[in-house]
Amino acid sequence: MQETKFTIKEWAKDDQPREKLLRKNPATLSDSELLSILIGNGHRQKNAIELAKEVLRLGKNNLNELGKITIQEMMSVKGVGKVKAIAIMAALELGRRRQAALSLEKPFVKSSRDIANYLQALLRDLPNEVFAVAYLNQGNRINHFEIISEGGITGTVADPRIILKKALLEEAVSLILCHNHPSGNLQPSRADQDLTKKLKEAARLFDISLFDHIIVSENGYFSFADAGML
Repeated sequence: MQETKFTIKEWAKDDQPREKLLRKNPATLSDSELLSILIGNGHRQKNAIELAKEVLRLGKNNLNELGKITIQEMMSVKGVGKVKAIAIMAALELGRRRQAALSLEKPFVKSSRDIANYLQALLRDLPNEVFAVAYLNQGNRINHFEIISEGGITGTVADPRIILKKALLEEAVSLILCHNHPSGNLQPSRADQDLTKKLKEAARLFDISLFDHIIVSENGYFSFADAGML
């Protein structure tokens, strides 16, 4: 005799993820229950929570690992189409940005660590290398942060003209350069060192100082300033 399968809507109110979120603290919901709210509904064979558990398995049941999954990989789960995958990716990105913002509670950037935690939270999960710049005002507050260019797994190219044009528009007094190493290796390459030197000299012509160049990965960060390479 085939077992009768109930949809989430047929569950007791207190067990339905949306109702639990309304009635209780969101922290009481499991990862799969929270994810099922984003998924919305399942299909004939599986409900939303079962789909959520499948998605979580893609990330080895670890939200940090799930943050590295692509939309295409997420859509490999039957019942998770483009719309659901995009909703999940958007939620993961919001979580990443919240984590990054929390690491910059200090009003001023005084050291590499102040900015490195922020940058690592934003960039460490990216599968490809990106080059970003933080533009600081006279009080060492970050006026603007922007990813300037994206590359492949092994490198990216940053145009000093674009960086300095944006610095003038933002009225930046100093810059923090940043890029990620998806490989996990934190040591700067010769190209990294040459680009840093080139940008430092170019920025000096506009009375803009280079505060630091930081390389981040899931293993930590490397600061040119701390290493005495500026």
